[in-house]
Amino acid sequence: MKSHLRGLRRLVVAGTALTALAVVAACGGGSSNSSTSNSASGGTTTGTADAVDAALKAGGELTYWSWTPSAPAQVAAFMKQYPNVKVNLVNAGTGNDQYTKLQNVIKAGSGGPDVAQVEYQALPQFALPGSLVDLNQYGFSQYESSYTASTWSSVHAGSGLYGLPQDSGPMALFYNKEVFTKYGIAVPKTWDEYVAAAKKLHAANPKAHITNDSGDAGFTTSMIWQAGGKPFKTDGKNVTINLADDGSKKWTSTWNQLVTGGLVSNIPGWTDEWFKALGDGTIATLATGAWMPGVMESSVKAGAGKWAVAPLPTYDGQPATAENGGSTESVLKQSKNPALAAAFVRWLNHDEGVKPFLASGGFPATTADLKDPAFVDKPSAYFGGQKINQVLTGAAGNVVKGWSYLPYELYANSIYGDTVGKAYQSKSDLNTGLKAWQDALVSYGNQQGFQVNG
Repeated sequence: MKSHLRGLRRLVVAGTALTALAVVAACGGGSSNSSTSNSASGGTTTGTADAVDAALKAGGELTYWSWTPSAPAQVAAFMKQYPNVKVNLVNAGTGNDQYTKLQNVIKAGSGGPDVAQVEYQALPQFALPGSLVDLNQYGFSQYESSYTASTWSSVHAGSGLYGLPQDSGPMALFYNKEVFTKYGIAVPKTWDEYVAAAKKLHAANPKAHITNDSGDAGFTTSMIWQAGGKPFKTDGKNVTINLADDGSKKWTSTWNQLVTGGLVSNIPGWTDEWFKALGDGTIATLATGAWMPGVMESSVKAGAGKWAVAPLPTYDGQPATAENGGSTESVLKQSKNPALAAAFVRWLNHDEGVKPFLASGGFPATTADLKDPAFVDKPSAYFGGQKINQVLTGAAGNVVKGWSYLPYELYANSIYGDTVGKAYQSKSDLNTGLKAWQDALVSYGNQQGFQVNG
C-alpha cells in the first residue's frame, strides 16, 4: 500500500537527503517566474489554459516518476484513453530515495522526468528554488473547489501552484475497542481524557500502552498543527521558526505527561514488533492519517474486528484535526513538453485517474469523492462493519487552517532524531528537544542563504 510506504519513509534517517536537499535549500527561497524559458531542456514553461488541451490532442511522450502502487493502473488507463501519448513510468525510489535522484538531475540540467510524485512536505524544497512549473498559467486555479482546503493549500508554495492534490490524510483516532471494553475505558474526546485513559490502561496492564511514540517528526508537526500551532512561516527567503508558539506548547503540555510518565510504548513504528503489538492489543490506539485502514487490513490481520475509528481528541472538545501524509504530482521545469505534462497531472488528480487511485486504497482529496455515499457509507469488514469513512470524511472537513511547512522540511525531519528524539530517549521535557531542533534549523537555514529568525 502506498500509505504503508509513506509510513516507512518517515523512519528513514535521510542520509541521502542530507546531501541532496542541502543543495535544494542552497538554491535559495525565491519564487520562480513561470514565464521564463528553460534553455537547459529546450522547453518553455510559458502556457495558457488552451495549451493543455492542445498538447493532449497533439500527443507526445512523457516520463513519470512515482512509487505509488496505483501508478501502473493509472498510466495504463491514461494511455488507453489517449493512445497518442506514451507515458514511461519509472519507480526511482520511495520518498527520499527519489528526491535524491530528482535533485541530481535538476542540478545536472537534464535526465529528469516530466512529472514527479512529491509529498506535500517536500514540495516547497523543490518549488521555491524554481525547479517546478507553476500550473497557475494553465488555469488550474479554477479547480480549487474540487479539493479540500488543507490539501489545496499544500500544493502551493508562495503564490505558485505546483500540483493538484492526489490524496489526503486527515487524522483520526484508531482504537482497539476490545481493549477499551476489557478495561472499562471510554473513547476519549479530549486530550486530557486521553491521558487519563493512558494511565488507567497502563496501571491495569503494565505491558499495554495507549500508543507508541519513539519520536517521529511527521507526527510531531501534525500534532502541533492540530493544536493550532504555526511554527514555520516563509516569505521568500525570510523564514521564521517558533517551536515554542502556543500550539507547540499546547501539544507538549499533553504529550510530556505521556513521555515522561512512561505511558507510551517506545516500539518504533512500521516494524514487525509494532504490527504485532497492534494485533495483540499491547498498543491500544493510533492517532494517524485516514490512509491507515489499508495498512491495518494488509499488515495487522490479527486486529480484524477489534478496532474502531473515532474523531481525534481535541483540547476543548470542539472538532479539530490535521493532515498527516499526502502527495501531489508536479511538472519539472526541465520538461520539454510542460503543457502535456500538466494535462497528465490534471488527468491523474482531477479527471478519470482518480478512480484507479481510490481503487488501490487511497484516501481522496477530492470533495466530490468525500461526499459520495458509495464511499462515505461503505461498511468496513475489518472494523467490524463500522462505516469508518463517515468519521474520516468528517475529519477532512475539520483540518485546522493556516499550516505551512519549512522550505527545507525534509532536512528538518532528518535531524529530528538528534534533537527532539533525545528527549524521547531520556523521557525528558519535549520543549527542550524542540528548542534544540529549532536552534539547529535556524543555523542550517542561515547557512543555506535564508534569513531565518527563531
